[in-house]
Amino acid sequence: MQTSRTSAPPVLELSELGKTYGRGDKAREAVRDVSLVVRAGEVYGFLGPNGAGKSTTIRMILGLIRPTHGQVSLFEGQGDGRRALQRVGSLIDGGAFYPFLTGRENLKTLALTRGLASAPIEDLLDRVELGGDADRKVKAYSLGMRQRLGVAAALLNDPDLVILDEPANGLDAAGIQDMRRLVRALADEGKAVFLSSHLLHEVQQVCDRVAIIHKGRLMQEGAVAEILRGEQILRLDAYPQAVAHQVLQATWPVRPDGGELAVSAAPGDAPAIVRRLVQANVDVLRITPQEANLEAIFLEMTRDSDV
Repeated sequence: MQTSRTSAPPVLELSELGKTYGRGDKAREAVRDVSLVVRAGEVYGFLGPNGAGKSTTIRMILGLIRPTHGQVSLFEGQGDGRRALQRVGSLIDGGAFYPFLTGRENLKTLALTRGLASAPIEDLLDRVELGGDADRKVKAYSLGMRQRLGVAAALLNDPDLVILDEPANGLDAAGIQDMRRLVRALADEGKAVFLSSHLLHEVQQVCDRVAIIHKGRLMQEGAVAEILRGEQILRLDAYPQAVAHQVLQATWPVRPDGGELAVSAAPGDAPAIVRRLVQANVDVLRITPQEANLEAIFLEMTRDSDV
């Protein structure tokens, strides 16, 4: 899936993008030198803990705040900023709607204010599974329904770049699956989807590439499959654990984790690890490979990191 998209044209490029708030001793860097490329036809995950700089980055992309340094380029710099942003659809902060209007009325109002009188509102309502609730007032919508309406609003202009900030927020398990299918379908239509989310399991299933940001800095970026291949962990239950830790740390990165040792090593290293421990009179009770997943990589990368 990823190889067919590497030659697609760039839709969004960030070059050493940064944002600093305040001056002098009170200056705080919210985003530091973030560079990445998002291409047509892919779902790009943007991951980070609260306060990592995700929302600030998204607001700079949308022109809502100005970068302190660096550059945002949309569609390879074609057209001025305003014209380029007309090709972008976004959902941030759940969207803003009139509570005493229905879902359908809200979309019609938004379409008119944006000069999109011919927007396919009924099709969009059906696409986000709100067709049966379109005539309910938004004040009666659940959080998940508001999220669905926000996604529909983001698609009113049939954008080439769709930016979604936590689109699955408030959705139940079935709703999350529906959102995953919708996001994947948008990419299959040739749109680029820039997806910010804390649901790492969902990101792993739907995204082609991801960027992990922590304390405003890009920690890792690449294809999901490549990142997962680069992380190999063996779970080791051995006694005495302190001796096992000391013996192994000279060759492999190792740390205590939940009563066991987590050893950064490929499954093929297991025999060598066992031999090393037996030679040191350490009892090996169990050694098992840990299935690689984005959540484990994310937690390890952002654990006590001082960047």
